[in-house]
Amino acid sequence: MSRSEHTQYIDGAWSQGNATRQLDVANPATGESIAVFAESSSADIDAAVRSAAAAFRTWRHVNPHRRATWLQAMADAIEARLSTIASTMTREQGKPLSEAEGEVGKLVKTLRYYAGEAVRVCGQIIPNEDDGFQSQVEHEPIGVAAAITPWNYPAELIGWKLGAALAAGCTLVIKPSEYTPLTAVEIVRAIDEAGLPNGVVNLVQGAGEVGGELVRHPAIDKIAFTGSHATGLRIYETMGRIKSVSLELGGNCPLIVAASADLEAAVAGAVRRSFRNMGQICIAINRAYVHRSLYDEFLVRVAEATGKLRIGDGLADPGVDLGPMTNAAGLAKVEAHVKDALDRGARLICGAKAPDNRGGLFYEPTVLADCDADMRVMRDETFGPVLGVATFDDLDTVIEHVNDSPYGLAAYAYATDLTEVYKLSRGLSFGSVAMNCVDAGIINAPYGGRRQSGVGYEHGRAGLDGYLLYKHVRIKHGVQG
Repeated sequence: MSRSEHTQYIDGAWSQGNATRQLDVANPATGESIAVFAESSSADIDAAVRSAAAAFRTWRHVNPHRRATWLQAMADAIEARLSTIASTMTREQGKPLSEAEGEVGKLVKTLRYYAGEAVRVCGQIIPNEDDGFQSQVEHEPIGVAAAITPWNYPAELIGWKLGAALAAGCTLVIKPSEYTPLTAVEIVRAIDEAGLPNGVVNLVQGAGEVGGELVRHPAIDKIAFTGSHATGLRIYETMGRIKSVSLELGGNCPLIVAASADLEAAVAGAVRRSFRNMGQICIAINRAYVHRSLYDEFLVRVAEATGKLRIGDGLADPGVDLGPMTNAAGLAKVEAHVKDALDRGARLICGAKAPDNRGGLFYEPTVLADCDADMRVMRDETFGPVLGVATFDDLDTVIEHVNDSPYGLAAYAYATDLTEVYKLSRGLSFGSVAMNCVDAGIINAPYGGRRQSGVGYEHGRAGLDGYLLYKHVRIKHGVQG
């Protein structure tokens, strides 16, 4: 991509950002510069929001069946570009190509799901106490939404917001992470090819300052954000007026391996959900609590399974299991958390270093045993390939312990005893609880956090409802009886 390449999309037209600040996008596996281009300026952001506001005046009234047709057309166009989008993602984010392809496939499925939901937005008739009146409850779209998305899943997390917003009748301004802007460009190219009306979807580019301007814009009615807890707090502080907000923030997600657990399944789940995408997932397992009777064997098996993971450049070698970390700040945080744990007495089982003979932002998946609650790996979100492991004796006590956290996004547990299964599923206070598996989210069920892990929901009908307003219309028609 050259310096003059168009990277923002406003009112159906591509252009280059007009800010003086430049974005430099690098391949985290090699350090190679991929693209350099200008951020969107304040004038660009204003133009994008005003374009979306103008489009909303007509898009909100488009027949839902027609909106569904456009969502399907967008899905078709993205599916046709799947290889291009996936290779772009791997080049700028680092995940193996097969995972990138799977992520784009999930984006396509999300748009198809919300195409179906678009035609199922139904109202309600409410009986009145007095004859001669009828109350009807209608749903209306909120308005212009700002979709601010992170770098760890740069396609799928656009899709969650894009599908629900457009199905509801909202228009959208997308601001992707400055680390993965090109994936968003390729997605919006496909949207443009699908023939969506001008202004319904817009794209601006930049770092946090651009997101801040978007959040504060008076014509933004809804903010949909996925990212860090700190940024989520700043959104509340800077949005300037009351707006609808959905935030999906940090996780620090626990795994509990009960005495009755299938140990083989628990080990496979722990390795997959701790290290996939280099642990750069809001619902990654950060901390594991293993019953004392299984603790030693769990550590042996986890070390063995972790040692079999292949690390490398996911574009040069699509068969690798793990790529690099996406940015240097994330790698530094991982190293700091590991050092803190070892300094406080944790026992190193494997990892804690960069692989031999590699450049780039690589780090071996790391398992730390004998961890306690004071270690950062057990109380803060590492957001990297590190698993802290502790032992426990009493199930009620460990449930109480894992719930005593500012985070409440997702939790995982393995148990085959029915009493333990129900005690865990009922006792864990998290937005999602996965029992005997590590896939905490499906597109047709609500996904959201508790406590400091966020507010609002994505996925499912709940995700669509987040872009809708209720209107009560009470009609006096005079008919008696």
